[in-house]
Amino acid sequence: MNAATARTTAPQWNAEVADADRARYARCIEVSRRVRWDIDRDVIRGRDFDFDRTFLPAGLSLVNKLDFLDSDERRFFSQVQGRTYAWMFGLCERFIGAKMLQTSGLHWLGDQKALEALVRFSDEEIKHQELFRRLEALLDARMPDGHVKTAEPNAVAQFVLARRNWAVLALVYLIELFVQRHYEESIAPTQELCPLWKDVFLFHFREECQHSVMDEIEWRAEDARLDHDERDAAMDDLIALLGAVDDILRAQADADAAYFVAACGRPFGMRQHLLVLDVLRRAYRWQYIASGERHPRFGQALAKLCTPAQRTRFEAALASIVPED
Repeated sequence: MNAATARTTAPQWNAEVADADRARYARCIEVSRRVRWDIDRDVIRGRDFDFDRTFLPAGLSLVNKLDFLDSDERRFFSQVQGRTYAWMFGLCERFIGAKMLQTSGLHWLGDQKALEALVRFSDEEIKHQELFRRLEALLDARMPDGHVKTAEPNAVAQFVLARRNWAVLALVYLIELFVQRHYEESIAPTQELCPLWKDVFLFHFREECQHSVMDEIEWRAEDARLDHDERDAAMDDLIALLGAVDDILRAQADADAAYFVAACGRPFGMRQHLLVLDVLRRAYRWQYIASGERHPRFGQALAKLCTPAQRTRFEAALASIVPED
């Protein structure tokens, strides 16, 4: 089977596509300049977190599944998840920033608009990492001792970056899409959130919107370089990456369940403890895998770049990690 017959209706990487993408890169630069923000001047502004308010909204935390929690415990549950939410983004942005710097090398002596856009992308990801480190210091000063991070950012980045470019770009695209989905569907509409926490993800969202555009362009460009067998191997890598993400999420859910129960200061029965753990695992799998994988734009892109058999294999692997409720 040759590459032409193995593919679906993916557009060829031709002059017309390149011209359209060049215009999209120019637009990303324009928007990046307009929305650019500073951590202290625009986001933190001398403020601290308001621990009388919710952090992560119920649509993401799934706290409504825990009907035995009182109002203070529900709020603390959102704060525990909110802390992990910020940490997880910092962890992901370690490998995203490195991958975009690496990808920019394809344009060093080529399209300078693409190069500028990707360098801006990388710069913004580095800034986001610094923002989330600053937030962790604020949270560490006010939240109960004992919160554990179960993965080390550089080790995760080394594992991810060792995989094929196609798979890494697909994972990055999935992440950038769920950032937008979470903000638009859950964070923005929820009024009772801590103002600082909400602002963090407003400003984060504003820059990530451009990033997903570039992710899709570079993923498609990488796909055009592959034949069927190479894409088949890259799909194996993508499935392996999502399995590794799930390993991190399960370990973090275990740690967060233990932290939450210990910090609440009252006894939980075994059944209640297991329910807390189950909700955390479900919430994290939705937040960091399913909400991106089930985003319409991700599905549309995957359908154009893969054969039906490859998509079926991907969907079967995901169903084993995040079954439909």
